[in-house]
Order: sequence, then structure tokens, then C-alpha cells
Amino acid sequence: MRRWASLLLICACALSAQTKKIVVDREEDDATIQDLRSASPKARIVAVNQSNVMQEIGDADAFIGNITPAEVRAGKNLKWVQVMSAGVENVLFQSGGNDLRDSNIVLTNNKIVQGPEIADHAMAMLLLLSRDLRKYVDDTEQANWDRGRFKGIELNGKTAVVIGLGGIGMQIATRAWAFGMNVIGVDPEDKPFSPFVKRVVKPDQLDEVVPQADVVFISTPHTEKSHKMMGAHEFELMKQHSYFVAVSRGGIYDMGGLVKALDSKRLAGAGVDVTDPEPLPKGHALWKFNNVVVTPHIAGRSDRDFERMFGTVKENIQRFVDGKPLINVVDKQKGY
Repeated sequence: MRRWASLLLICACALSAQTKKIVVDREEDDATIQDLRSASPKARIVAVNQSNVMQEIGDADAFIGNITPAEVRAGKNLKWVQVMSAGVENVLFQSGGNDLRDSNIVLTNNKIVQGPEIADHAMAMLLLLSRDLRKYVDDTEQANWDRGRFKGIELNGKTAVVIGLGGIGMQIATRAWAFGMNVIGVDPEDKPFSPFVKRVVKPDQLDEVVPQADVVFISTPHTEKSHKMMGAHEFELMKQHSYFVAVSRGGIYDMGGLVKALDSKRLAGAGVDVTDPEPLPKGHALWKFNNVVVTPHIAGRSDRDFERMFGTVKENIQRFVDGKPLINVVDKQKGY
């Protein structure tokens, strides 16, 4: 009997050793927590809130959500952190973010996952502007049939400069190519050949290609190196009557430079889903232009984004507890 009891104890200890404690940020609802628990029987999912996170994170193996520097320091056993967004600047480059950046903790994100809807949003903004559709929204509401003011252009043969050829930027490039545009990519990494991109240049060549652009798309992650890379000078270099579309992070472009380019009539229009500051304050100069469309950082939302985002997280939970390589691993020094 003692032999069997000892064997059962050994088995129980072995099972306990295999179980990984994964703490989930307070933002997720009960149904989502239950869904994450279904990912693996070897994962113990613990939902936390502000009152108990420091207590629970001490012996946690992993954390899902936007972790704070204090939580990183308290999580002595942490081996993996998963953020829900594609951007990781909030956990890497906030004050004290070097606790995570310089640790051995693996960081994963949702890059690529939100590419389809964000690329759709970017093209929707460009089409709204290039086809001069904004004025017809007002005309429709007023039942006004007026053909005299239309100034739409065609995209075929125009040049698109896509800053950031990652999971989002490549999908923007694909869509722009499908409209007949010549696509130039700007990216610090060497990219494999793509039939959708005519040329790829490094960020230090940005000033060479901006003057060629009929539209500049911002789709790069926000890092210390990409901060304000589309500055006031770059806006001054933009072609007369070109367009500007930003769908990744507001910190990548200079808001004053954009406003000046619009005020001087250099730009034919702009579409921004991201701003700096954010939310864009009431009374800000950008609101006054009738050739600008502003959306409140919702380009990554769609009828399928939740499914894909949590599909990535569940896959990583399975991989983590099974000791397999995680997907969407972030280079913490580069910030993407």
C-alpha cells in the first residue's frame, strides 16, 4: 500500500511540475478566459486584476497582456510574456521598460495577425480621398445630386511608398499593387523578393523616395529609431497633391509637419487612424480640414480580428507548455 501511495505521490508531483501557471491581464472577460483555458490541460490560467496581480505573478511562468515594469520585477519565474497588439512599445519603451527588454523573458505579439483589416482600412482611407467621396456623404444625407464638383483620380500608375514592410505593410503593398500602383517599400530589414514591391530601400534613404510618392503609407512599428521618422522635412519633400495615410502608430510622424503640409495645400488629403497625442484633442488643427479623415485607432478591428488574435495566443499557450518554439517572437532590442 505504501508503495502505491509513494507512486501516486510521485505521479502527482510530476504532473504538477508539468503544469505552467499563466497569468492573464484583467482586461479579458470570463468567456475569453475560459477559451484560453481550453488551449491545454497543462496550463493553469489565472485571471488577475489590479488588486491581486502582484500576489499571483510571483510564481507565474507566463503573463498575457500589457505587463508593467513593476510586474516584470515581481515575476521572478516569468519566461514568456504575450501582448495582444502588434505594437510592443507600451511594454518595452515605457519608463522602466528595460526590465523586460534586458531580461531573458521571451516576448511575443500579434504582428501579421491584424494585417488584413488594417490594410483594408488604409486602402479605404486612400480611396475615400482619391475618389473624392467624402463630399458625397454629405450630399447623400441632403439628397443633393451634384456632378459638377467631382475631382477623383485613378490609382493605376501612381506610386505608393510604404514605410514598414512587415505583416501590415506587405498587405498594404499587395493591395496597392492590385490597384496598379508602383510600390516602394522602406524597411530596415532585408526583404525577400516580392512581385508586389518594385523596390525596397533602407530608412536612411527615405528622403530619396518620399518625393516620388503619390501616397505615403505609415505601417511601421513605433520604436526609438522610427520615432518621428516622417518629420516636418519629409512632409516638405512630398509631391504636390499627394496623400498621406497612417495606420500603425502616431509617434512615427510629425503632426505639426502634417498640418503644415495640409495648410499649404501641398497634400491632396490625409487619412490617419493613429495620432500623437491620442486621442486627438477637440480643437486640434487637424480636425478643421475637409480633406482629412480621422478614425479613432480602430483599423485593427474587424469581424475576424478576435478569432485570429486569440488563435495566436492559444497556439502559443500550447507551444509554451509543450516546450516548443513560440510564434511571433519579438526582437526586444529592435522593438518588433
